Amino acid sequence: MKNLLKMAALAAVVSTGFAACSSDDDVDNSIVTGSQAALDQACKDWKVARANWENTEAFLFGAADVYSIDPHTDTWPVAANDLADVLRDAQAMSNLDNFIKTANSGILGYHGLEYVLFREGQPRKIEQITNLEYDYICAVAKDLYQATATLEAAWDSKESNAERLKIAKEYVATHLAIDDDGNQEGQLEAFQNFGKAFKNPGTGDWATALEATLEIISGCQDIIGEVGDSKIGLPYTGEDATYIESPYAYNSIIDFYDNIQSCKNALYGQMDATAPNEKSLIYFCKNAGNATLAAQANNVVAKLDAALAKIKAMKAPFALYYSDASCKTAIDALGELDDALGAMAETLGGYAGNTTVEAQCKVINENYVDNVVLATYRTLAENAQKLYQSIFKVKSEK
Repeated sequence: MKNLLKMAALAAVVSTGFAACSSDDDVDNSIVTGSQAALDQACKDWKVARANWENTEAFLFGAADVYSIDPHTDTWPVAANDLADVLRDAQAMSNLDNFIKTANSGILGYHGLEYVLFREGQPRKIEQITNLEYDYICAVAKDLYQATATLEAAWDSKESNAERLKIAKEYVATHLAIDDDGNQEGQLEAFQNFGKAFKNPGTGDWATALEATLEIISGCQDIIGEVGDSKIGLPYTGEDATYIESPYAYNSIIDFYDNIQSCKNALYGQMDATAPNEKSLIYFCKNAGNATLAAQANNVVAKLDAALAKIKAMKAPFALYYSDASCKTAIDALGELDDALGAMAETLGGYAGNTTVEAQCKVINENYVDNVVLATYRTLAENAQKLYQSIFKVKSEK
């Protein structure tokens, strides 16, 4: 999600730490005592957790949307001046865990961590990290883990992890809702189980199993459109050259690729998918006895592979080469994939009221919840916890 709060002085702080933005004599600019190896490990773990998150973006409906977890943890560009102000704010720094729950989302999450950890695609030097920055990223990483634990718990239809369920209920009780413009708008809704609702039509947001299955497609289309039109398109066209995701880690193209891989996982019915499993949406469309639907499914597969290949072929890093012609090639491929999915969804939607298809959609949805959404969120939560632990060790290890 884009941070709509433009920071005019962002360029002035790109190569320095937050505390360096301050001229206050009483700001603690002391350097953290730690090891470069520990910092490097934290950067590696950030990239793993980042990939896990990007692999969820085909299903940002449900908990990620309702609980504002997407904007809370994945807003950019970083509000660098606001970050500097926080480090000068003794009251905020003395109570970071609570402050972060309601802070400007432009200083939190993956990109708040990225800004401290990386410069020009590489880990920062340990001698550049201040104690204030260290304290800050520990709190941000903890909050990030709690957000990911909430996602896991909210899609776990069996509520099998008591610890993460407890975290989730506390998270939704203490964080604020965020609107499409990045503004806070009051308390979050009470905790609900989206996994149960998606598996059991009529109990939540989805009236029928087919309606939920079509949500799988629209979730893919949402992120395909965002990657093509916004993440790549806005910088490429010059409409907004600041709209570059993960610019400090030089991770943009990997982010884009993982976003579309999330679509492949969703459509193929499993994490790290290479072929559709027998309970997947694509498998059903290929084998439903409808020649038109089968042809459309085969076209989706071809366009999906083409889009992934074109993104992989983009000139890197995107932060430096966002106007390269390879960006337009990727944008066009994403547009073709979106069109292919739209055609397949239209044909599939024609089965509304068909009891046989409704029963098959229920099978698709149950597999999707357990082997795509929950499996991905569980992996994300585990690696976000690992990231928090490795960031903590930046100071602990010598």
